[in-house]
Parts: sequence; structure tokens; C-alpha cells
Amino acid sequence: MGLDPMIWLALGLLVWSGAHLLKSVAPDLRGRLGTAVGEGPYRGLFSLVILASIALMVIGWRSTPPTLLYVPPEWGRLAAILAMVVAVVLFAASGVPTNLKRVIRHPQLCGVVVWAVGHLLANGESRSLLLFGGIGAWAVLSMLAINRRDGAYEKPDALPFHAEWKPLVGGAVFFTVLYFGHPWFAGVSPVPF
Repeated sequence: MGLDPMIWLALGLLVWSGAHLLKSVAPDLRGRLGTAVGEGPYRGLFSLVILASIALMVIGWRSTPPTLLYVPPEWGRLAAILAMVVAVVLFAASGVPTNLKRVIRHPQLCGVVVWAVGHLLANGESRSLLLFGGIGAWAVLSMLAINRRDGAYEKPDALPFHAEWKPLVGGAVFFTVLYFGHPWFAGVSPVPF
């Protein structure tokens, strides 16, 4: 009797979450590890751990038969597409100077939460609840842990309006790639009808 494939998915989520939360939950331990092995090797090991966690999630996801837990609303797939537009703009905004960071402290992690909620509106299987719910919960925990570690948020200075074009254009490109690549990497078409 083989191991339940949901275990691989759960293990991937735990490894992903643990590796990412280390810096905000246990910064002293993270610092000691970086000092012990060196920053370059530490980052290399971190990248390998993250790749391994993604591989575990993909194996678990693809190996788990979809078992329906709830029926998503009829508008769920359309809502997921709209959520993805917001999510990719938030993601793109995290890497460039933008006024959005004056309103949202953690645009990338907020984008992950929006991505997770959108996918839960479109998918009602047990594997979806574990994957998207788990990643969404990790993002919320990460924001709380970072806020606790770093204290009060100091908003960046205001920027000219044209600074908002970079995340909008970057988000549009990223969304297009994800939309048309979705059948290839997720095995499901995102077309809502």
C-alpha cells in the first residue's frame, strides 16, 4: 500500500512554509545558519529546499485524484481570472517603486492571498483546498510574522503617478503568460465558460 499522494502535497507545503517563515519567525537562527555555512551556500541551499518543496507539491497535486468537497459558484472561474489580474499586479508592484506600497505593506504576499482565494472560488476539490488554502494561510502568517519582527510600517515617500505603469505593464505580461500557460503547467484551462 503506497503513501497517500496528499501527504506529498502537505509535506511540500510544510517545507515551503517552514523555509520561508524561518527569516521572520526565527531571524537569529537564520543568521546563525548563514554565518555557519556562508551567505552564498545558504542561499543555494534555500533555493534547493524551495525547489524540492515545489516538486513535492506538484507530485502531490498531480497524483491526488480530485475529490469534490464543495461546489464552487458558477461565477467562480470568472472571479478567479479577475483575482489573478489583481494578484499579478500586486506581485509586480512588490519589485518596483510604486505608490501602491504606501497603501499595502506586503504587495507580494497580498497577491498570494488574492491568488489563493480566487483559486478556491474556482476549485472545490480536497487537493485545491489543501494547496490554495495552505499557500494562502502561509502568506497571511508571513505578513503577521514580518509585521511583528519589523514593527510599525514606515510608508515610502509618494512617487509621481507614472510610477504605477511598471506594475501594471509587468502584471499584464505576467498574467498573459500565466493565462495561456495554465493548461500546460496546471493541466486545466482557465477559460471561464
